[in-house]
Amino acid sequence: MNVHESEKIAGILRSRGYESCDNVGDADIIVLNTCCVRETAETKIYGHLGRIKSQKKQGAILIVCGCMTQQPFAAEKLAKRCPFVDITIGTFNQFLLGEYIDKFIHTGTKIIDIKQSEKECGEGEAEVIPYRTSGINAWVNIMYGCNNFCTYCIVPYVRGRERCRPMEDIVKDVDGLLKSGYKQITLLGQNVNSYKYMDKDFVGLLKELDSDERYRLKFMTSHPKDISPDLATVMANSKVLSRYLHLPVQSGSDRILQAMNRHYDRNEYFAKIDALRHVIPDIGLSSDVMVGFPTETEDDFLQTLDLVERVGYNNLFMFIYSRRSGTPADKMPQLEYSVKQERIDRLIKRQFKISKELALKSVGKTVTVLVSEKNGNRCFGKSETDAALSFESDSAAIGDFVKVKIKSAVNANLTGEVV
Repeated sequence: MNVHESEKIAGILRSRGYESCDNVGDADIIVLNTCCVRETAETKIYGHLGRIKSQKKQGAILIVCGCMTQQPFAAEKLAKRCPFVDITIGTFNQFLLGEYIDKFIHTGTKIIDIKQSEKECGEGEAEVIPYRTSGINAWVNIMYGCNNFCTYCIVPYVRGRERCRPMEDIVKDVDGLLKSGYKQITLLGQNVNSYKYMDKDFVGLLKELDSDERYRLKFMTSHPKDISPDLATVMANSKVLSRYLHLPVQSGSDRILQAMNRHYDRNEYFAKIDALRHVIPDIGLSSDVMVGFPTETEDDFLQTLDLVERVGYNNLFMFIYSRRSGTPADKMPQLEYSVKQERIDRLIKRQFKISKELALKSVGKTVTVLVSEKNGNRCFGKSETDAALSFESDSAAIGDFVKVKIKSAVNANLTGEVV
């Protein structure tokens, strides 16, 4: 989502005649699109700003936007610590970046403007034409914001409540991208499964995007509480949907899941995984797991290890819990960092073993790979189940769909040959 938002910022700048450059010292405009999911990201921003201050040329416009500045009092704190920042805006009015630049160039007056909702921006949130930088893949927002209020997460406070885009706008975007040659579309939302516009839900949107044209359709991120049996059926029957699902579990302990305000327990999660695999036996699964959440005991962690073992994820994104001021979890009793580090080391070791075993089981299978990179005659891409794969081919090009038989697996790295 951050990558795509930066593509939109680049699109705004290009529409005003600017081109990207590699060196801060050459730039007329420097934009820092910030994150605040983890407090460490915020710390890094101030480090970047210190370096930029000494590197930027005379007259260059320095802009800070995104989630960090949307937090209460963050813009005021930034203004005190970094008075050399020219424009500071939040998340709701980011689409108006070009107008703020025009105003600053005309007046030379520092701008700090943080809106509390999209309604304060006049005509409301608008789509801009992104400058796409993700190769064969194009991102398409289907919604913004979040209604879930997980106790560790700042997103609902800085992105607002859920706002879904009209289905006809999404379909139009996807059609245009396919005509432009993109071979993979990834739908984006904080919780795509809660998409609803008029009488259409997320499953209805996926049916609308099914096509005889050859492309791959993916989506992220899904919340376990909103996964429906209909989704599995649509994924199994679709001609374009990837047979892959990222379904963040966060913890395997019911007590911790309740403390996180996740609205499901481990048995419900297992039931949804079983239902998916019943319809799509070879589905690729990945997840997010957070280690060291406040009050997590050794037994809570062992339940997480057990869940990871029982599900058997192809890929797992593992994080140490990071305090985030402004969230309920920040006020809960915290664990020592050494405990969190020891636990995540054990989790990484366990997941490495699982990924290696699953990779070995895939040897001998034939899959369809969408080529995303090529170096000489070595092609790289992903299968329908999101498995990363490399193979040799002189004729295959970036954007091609190629039938490949998996010949070997070293750890989780698959290699194959063209069928």
